[in-house]
Amino acid sequence: MIPAVPFLCGRLKPQTAILLLAAVAFCGCATKPATATHAEPNRTGFTIFMIGDSTMADKPVNPPDPERGWGQMLPMYFKDGVRIENHAVNGRSSKSFLDEGRWEPVLNQLKPGDYVIIEFGHNDEKKNDPKRYTEPFGGFKTNLAMFVRETRAHRATPILATPGARKKFDDNGGLVDTHVDYVTAVREVAQEQQAPLLDLNLRSTELLTRLGPDSSKRLYDWIPAGEFERHPKGLSDDTHFNAYGASRMCDLAVGEIESNVPKLAVWLKRHSAADINQSGLEK
Repeated sequence: MIPAVPFLCGRLKPQTAILLLAAVAFCGCATKPATATHAEPNRTGFTIFMIGDSTMADKPVNPPDPERGWGQMLPMYFKDGVRIENHAVNGRSSKSFLDEGRWEPVLNQLKPGDYVIIEFGHNDEKKNDPKRYTEPFGGFKTNLAMFVRETRAHRATPILATPGARKKFDDNGGLVDTHVDYVTAVREVAQEQQAPLLDLNLRSTELLTRLGPDSSKRLYDWIPAGEFERHPKGLSDDTHFNAYGASRMCDLAVGEIESNVPKLAVWLKRHSAADINQSGLEK
């Protein structure tokens, strides 16, 4: 359009021509890229995949359901451009997740720079169910190590997580460890494979211990009869989280990410663009 201006100016009054030329000059300056004081990072678009069981899984909201998994809350913590894909499913162990072919879709999508958060244990413990049970220092560790190796083979980062604590207290008000060797097994794999660890069992044990037997009910699916149509008789569930409990568990997971996965932590909303730029992750 600018080369046509002299031609147009020949047909306009002098004052109009001067104004037109000034406007063109102004627009030309305005189109120059501005230098941002706090530029947003350039390296966006990676995905955090999540594999695990019901304590992590997304839960339906229609019809209304009191249950939530902590992974359902995680997208709210991250900046735009960080995608969360939650592949966790109710009732799955590390064995049944593999046997049902649920790992392949994750592998097929993995790309360099992605992350995989791996949390199993609750259902691997079920000795009476051969479809799900794994020995803690046998099949369980073998499966976790395989998830780690295959994630790395795709140049993505595996993150192991210990299973969250159940709300089980003894007669003296002390919290009972229901996962025992399975937590130890996850920690061992993390150390042996040099993989980041989110110790949700430790953090949730600390939280439940502070709250005690009664106040800790607020985190789980303790629902009075008649409150939810899908649970007319109510619930007294010491394993699965309600929305508040899932949010608190996600707070603990995010705290562990900040402590143990700093390259991922800089993408949390609570961190500034300057934190990301200083880390060099925008390259």
